[in-house]
Amino acid sequence: MLILITYDVNTEDTKGKTRLRKVAKQCENYGQRVQNSVFECILDAGQCKLLKSRLLEIIDMEKDSLRFYRLGNNYESKVEHYGAKKTFAQEGVIIL
Repeated sequence: MLILITYDVNTEDTKGKTRLRKVAKQCENYGQRVQNSVFECILDAGQCKLLKSRLLEIIDMEKDSLRFYRLGNNYESKVEHYGAKKTFAQEGVIIL
């Protein structure tokens, strides 16, 4: 299923900047960045639970925000994109 993950990490101090990098790195391990703090991830239920747990360990619940949008398995008809930053089909074939 496609999960859209968005986050807002308070970077007013060095701890916040460290949290921001850690959140982004975890998301990069599971999906593709589509905007600065937005990732599209193709996950099964177990992967989703694991990623959510890891991200919740990183963020500061008093200062940061984390959102998960479950778009399901039929997400192609739910996502429209216009403009720069083309993405690739995560479930498709990639030729290097």
